[in-house]
Amino acid sequence: MRMSKILSRILLRRSLWFITLFQAFLIFVSLILAWLLRFDFAIPYHKLLLSAAPILIVIRLAALASFGLMHGWWRYTGISDVLDVMKAVLAGSCVFVGTIYAILGETTFPRSIYILEPVLTIGLLVGVRFVSRALAESVRENIVCSKKIAVVGAGFAAQMLLREIKHDRTDYVAVACVDDDGTKKNLKVQGVPVLGTVDELPSIIKKHLVDEILIAVPSASTSQMRRFVTICEKTKVKFRTMPGLKELIVEQPSFVQLRDVNLDDLLGRDPVQIDLATVRGQIEGRTVLVTGAAGSIGSELSRQILEYGPSKLVCLDQSETGIFYVQIDLAKRRGAARIIYCVADVRDLGRMRRIFDEHRPSLTFHAAAYKHVPVMESNVREAIKNNIFGLLNVLTSAGEYRCDAFVFVSSDKAVEPTTVMGATKRVGELVMASRSSRNMRCISVRFGNVLGSKGSVVRVLQEQLHKNEELTLTHPEATRFFMTLREAVSLILHASSIGSHGDILVLDMSRPIRILDLARNLIRFSGRSPDEVKIRFTGLRPGEKMNEQLFSASEIMSETPNPKIHAVRDNTFDWRRLESQLNALQGSLAVDSDASLRARLKEIVPGYNYPPTLPPQRTIRDKEIAPRLVRQSASTR
Repeated sequence: MRMSKILSRILLRRSLWFITLFQAFLIFVSLILAWLLRFDFAIPYHKLLLSAAPILIVIRLAALASFGLMHGWWRYTGISDVLDVMKAVLAGSCVFVGTIYAILGETTFPRSIYILEPVLTIGLLVGVRFVSRALAESVRENIVCSKKIAVVGAGFAAQMLLREIKHDRTDYVAVACVDDDGTKKNLKVQGVPVLGTVDELPSIIKKHLVDEILIAVPSASTSQMRRFVTICEKTKVKFRTMPGLKELIVEQPSFVQLRDVNLDDLLGRDPVQIDLATVRGQIEGRTVLVTGAAGSIGSELSRQILEYGPSKLVCLDQSETGIFYVQIDLAKRRGAARIIYCVADVRDLGRMRRIFDEHRPSLTFHAAAYKHVPVMESNVREAIKNNIFGLLNVLTSAGEYRCDAFVFVSSDKAVEPTTVMGATKRVGELVMASRSSRNMRCISVRFGNVLGSKGSVVRVLQEQLHKNEELTLTHPEATRFFMTLREAVSLILHASSIGSHGDILVLDMSRPIRILDLARNLIRFSGRSPDEVKIRFTGLRPGEKMNEQLFSASEIMSETPNPKIHAVRDNTFDWRRLESQLNALQGSLAVDSDASLRARLKEIVPGYNYPPTLPPQRTIRDKEIAPRLVRQSASTR
């Protein structure tokens, strides 16, 4: 160990004189070895040898200097340095041969030396550089590294990860790789051996005393990732995963950017892939307007719309700060499209008309809404103004200025609603389905909970995990439908091309997920044990359901070109009656109490149940009860 440190310090000294003399010595040694090989380990014509040596050394050093090889940073030697050494030696040999012919004559110098000496010189100059690099890395690993890691995967991602670990000053040293491809066993990835399959990971971890596991399989499906996590849990060792394949290739993430969890892994199913080939025809070369463009859905929708080549994209939101950040983000993606940023309130009909008059959008996506259920329960007027009459303002303006299609973002909370937010979304669906429209298609899309959106349960739980706080959930048996942001935006875009007037399009999200199971999976995918994280149940909040629904009993379901997307209709409402009820609701906004406004909402939406009938539940105060409930849930699954 001490000897390797001493040699490393000597070889890595940056003194120009030392590097020059050392390389001159290697060149002289190469000439002597070539002479010995040529004359069977004898040195005849020693005067000729001594005469040629200074000439050769000067020429070679000059060639090395011309190719920038007189530095001492050999710890970073790579293929480019090897090529430069070969070029320098070849150029020097040409000059040396010419010089010998001119000074000593053609017959006086052994011709085989012209071949042997360059080969040996290249070998020594390259060899000493790689030895220096190996010593430097060996010393650094032995001195600096404090954690041993094992890598799941032995492909492209693992190679990038291990390269980052070697070249960056991290506190890790890789000791093993595992991969389910049996042909890779005993191979080395960046010098790290593949010791077996993923199933053998627990025994490998135990044998090599590994401190952490890194999962480097960004292309793994949800089922594969669940298997990896289950095996990693058996080892009782912390584990993390790399970013997705797209981020890995496009953004070139460094080792420190290893993610704690991929939201797709929390779905409990593989994300639905929606073919958006037909969307381009709806968007390319046309003007598109997105309301709520600063929100999670609106901003991602704006990003994806730009990929389909609109002539103009109008981003509208009432948040000045939100629009500012959207502007920064979209500036890097705009392509040939012109992007307009509008700070405007959808409740201002005059402002909406002016925007539509100026830009004349062919396609409108309405994602502007108040969505946080508990907040809207205590702000009934604002929920009605924004979610119902804001929609009517945008819809009216779109119809007046001949928009071709209008897509409204709804929620599964609109089905048999128990909250103000859900009731306003249901009114929006009824408006879209029953309001007369000349040539404009009006389509609604009904969402589940979008994983990772602003204010979502996952965002809250992740923040609590990062702060090492207890996780707060409403009820151990509460379930919700979940979808990824990519699924949500794909559904909106696809709706614009396949939806018929009055349709409500719903994505097949499989079975609902218990929020408790979601929290447990989040803990597991973050590399922690459920026993380490306490969970406290706060009870269902006002208006919250135990279980959400995607369809109501009065709705008629039909198929769409995509088997994963269902179209539903409710023909029990007519526009004249609905319009009269909306006029009465609008007139009462300034004078009625919250209770009266809720009653008027119930007249429009008979299924609106307030307050909802909740199952009996006990308040859980003892912090120690939560982990026990988690374990019980795990055992009953």
